[in-house]
Amino acid sequence: MKGSKSALYEDLKRQILTMELDPDEALDEVVISERYGLSRTPVREVFRRLAGEGYIDIRENRGARVIPMNYATLRNFFLVAPMIYAAIGRLAVQNFKPRHLIDLKETQKRFRKATVSKDALAMVVENNRFHAIMGEMACNHYLEPSLGRLLIDHARIGNTFFRPQNSDMERRLEQSAAHHDAFIEAIERHDESAVVDLVFEHWELSRENMEIFIAPQGIKADALVDLPLNSHSEHLS
Repeated sequence: MKGSKSALYEDLKRQILTMELDPDEALDEVVISERYGLSRTPVREVFRRLAGEGYIDIRENRGARVIPMNYATLRNFFLVAPMIYAAIGRLAVQNFKPRHLIDLKETQKRFRKATVSKDALAMVVENNRFHAIMGEMACNHYLEPSLGRLLIDHARIGNTFFRPQNSDMERRLEQSAAHHDAFIEAIERHDESAVVDLVFEHWELSRENMEIFIAPQGIKADALVDLPLNSHSEHLS
């Protein structure tokens, strides 16, 4: 696969968000250089940019790796996410520019299109972009980097949300898309309280889905109970 430096940047970002690249997975500079038809210098530049944005970790003698997820990561994520999302929502109403609203509406169109076509990867990317635009609207140099880091793990933890396996999950996905529409309407009319209320509704929906992903229902261990006795004997002999 041949590409430019910008293509490599976008591709690695997408693969991290959609979990095509696992947390803490090593990124082989030589392999990536060959795959994208780039020399190692631009690959290193892309790695540095992604490291600055919180997607990868570059350590001496370890090379570049996808940013890990562990117990501490998850605990801190759930502790601070609603607080940061609410602050971003409030500041977005106060500081947004017309161009931001145009970008938000276009992103929502793509997100809606992806939900109709059931394109899970596109949903992950467009949902991430939707909330990143809200961060840009907030125009706060302290909060925006924190939001960016949160959104990476939000996408990774909640990946199965965009691959609904039953009608209840499909309903939740539709509700999430409806929240996006409501965000746009509330921001457009400068309704700060409505945006903050929506932030917490949207967070609660996301939190429930992420908990399903993190702690799925266990596989029942009684599958062997109904097997005939001689079947057990055959397996043990």
